[in-house]
Amino acid sequence: MELKKDNNAVSIDMLLIVHSEKRRAAQGTHSDLQADPGALPQRRGGLQAVGNGIQKWQKLEGNDLYGHLAEKQHPQQTQVITSYDNQGTQLTVEVHPRDAMPQLLKKFSKSYPWDRSSLKSMPLDLQQFEKLDTYASQVTVKSGLDELVNDLLQEAHSDLERVRAIWIWICHHIEYDVEAAQEKNRQAFKPTDILRTQKTNCDGYAGLFEKMCRIAGVQCMSVPGYSKGFGYQTGQSFSGEFDHAWNAVYLEGRWHLVDSTWGSGLVDTTTSKFTFLYNEFYFLTHPALFIEDHFPDNKNWQLLKPPQSLRQFENNMYHKSEFYNKGMLSAYPETPVVRTVNGKATVTMESGAPTLFMFMLNGKQEHGLLSLRKNGMKLEVYPPTTGTHKLQIFAKGNSDVYSAVLEYTLKCNYVDLGVQLPAELHQPVGPSWFSEQMGILKPSHPDPIIHTSDGRCSVSFGVEEGISVLASLHGDDGPITEETQRRYIFQLHREKRTELKVQLPSAGKFALKIFVKKRQEPGNYVFVFNYLLCCTNTKVNWPMFPESFGNWGQDNELLEPLSGVLPANRNVPFKLKLHGVAKALVKGQDTWPLTLNGEGYWEGSCNTAGCQEVYVMVLENANHSFYSYILKYKVNGQ
Repeated sequence: MELKKDNNAVSIDMLLIVHSEKRRAAQGTHSDLQADPGALPQRRGGLQAVGNGIQKWQKLEGNDLYGHLAEKQHPQQTQVITSYDNQGTQLTVEVHPRDAMPQLLKKFSKSYPWDRSSLKSMPLDLQQFEKLDTYASQVTVKSGLDELVNDLLQEAHSDLERVRAIWIWICHHIEYDVEAAQEKNRQAFKPTDILRTQKTNCDGYAGLFEKMCRIAGVQCMSVPGYSKGFGYQTGQSFSGEFDHAWNAVYLEGRWHLVDSTWGSGLVDTTTSKFTFLYNEFYFLTHPALFIEDHFPDNKNWQLLKPPQSLRQFENNMYHKSEFYNKGMLSAYPETPVVRTVNGKATVTMESGAPTLFMFMLNGKQEHGLLSLRKNGMKLEVYPPTTGTHKLQIFAKGNSDVYSAVLEYTLKCNYVDLGVQLPAELHQPVGPSWFSEQMGILKPSHPDPIIHTSDGRCSVSFGVEEGISVLASLHGDDGPITEETQRRYIFQLHREKRTELKVQLPSAGKFALKIFVKKRQEPGNYVFVFNYLLCCTNTKVNWPMFPESFGNWGQDNELLEPLSGVLPANRNVPFKLKLHGVAKALVKGQDTWPLTLNGEGYWEGSCNTAGCQEVYVMVLENANHSFYSYILKYKVNGQ
């Protein structure tokens, strides 16, 4: 089949894309989604996450990547040559100028939104790169770029491995030049200068990556555009100069996206210092995820079908790379700006595996209820004032460090004063897979909020063998010392279950915090979760429980008196279940023995006349004469 040449010469730098399709019945003309090279706005400098650092391009003129003065020329238009064979198959050849965006065919595109199948745009087993990554990260610059690429390719045996070796080397050796990125009218970074200083801006990263790929024989393009990175404000709009550059690389018949600037590290927002911190996310990123923080100058480089508009890019939720690195799948609401409803904003997140979360509202862990779910979390936030608020959500994932994964701007026009939460209410609220993992099983109250009409409640749960439990009560107007925080809770143990009897000192909202510790291991108790206790009865004014001492056994049980403050000049009955004791007594002004009944309870009474304090004491060994204190009561003033 013969193809006719256009009168214009085809240069060696032009890209050829060939595709075929069955001729339609009407044999309509081929529709070419061609880039308009004259419509490229200029790009500006600045910081980006890491990287608004793109040089000012002068359309198709001016200095190129290597510092040479480009010859002035008119932008060439895409040539389309069409022919048909005798089976009715249409063959279309598109000839593109080197600087123009080639038509991206249907087979190169990915659908939007993300299908959750993979973070990558092609199947990858990252373990297969371990040897290559180690090798590439240790290669040093000996002379020029060609020799460096040649050294890197010694362990690379496919185009994918060649691209991987180049990516790893750049991400581990080239530092983001913060100072140069802040200069407005700087010159382009030459590859020789980048190798010498091992510093550059985002345009230099993209240009170096492209040059090294071309030396390696892999087709690669630099792509300028807008980005949501360092300095990005939720909901901001983009216009004018582009602020970032990245790359598209051609592997296994498809285009794929990489950003070696953001793969290399981060710029600290407070110090403006760069830190190497490798980020795998930006290597061959799935286009439906890449579009969240990268908007190319030509929509075809989104590699999406259908492509997004700039307005969609501005309005869509921005998930940080750590959102996906930590195993998150989705979040709701899907808009960056959220308006409260009746003073409340609700956020839910879904994760691929059980994950720990925390949040901050205006930089503090307050004014919210965060409950963990098997695969995600639910957060209810109650801003304390009207106006605009910053909500940040953090996830822990498989590491020991919480990372910011999501940020919302809350717009609040109403505050429900009746929903003021205790400042000490920490995260998470309510039992979950995490409390079960920490040894707390089958709780009597699975919900995070407990309402009590009389200011009393009882919470119980199973406890794994060898686990000790500690609980404390916290309210904004309630107990203030560590002792009193625990004295409104009386802890009982029955057949591998722990019961917490709680008496509130007043109406209001309280955090019932649960801590655990392995008995045989040193160290402090670890916070697991808390309940939110709510009581609206203004008549509530319960006293503290009696103070218990170290000899109060794990399986002991107190039936009466439960109040830690006894009335004066009264006979007060006592009833306790005590294990492993020979004798028991109550000591006040006088001493009153307790007797063991047929049901296993020690019973008796004492008179509080002339007493300020009353103690329950036990003798553990009948052959000894030393009694131990186990409970202490106070007596109302005479």
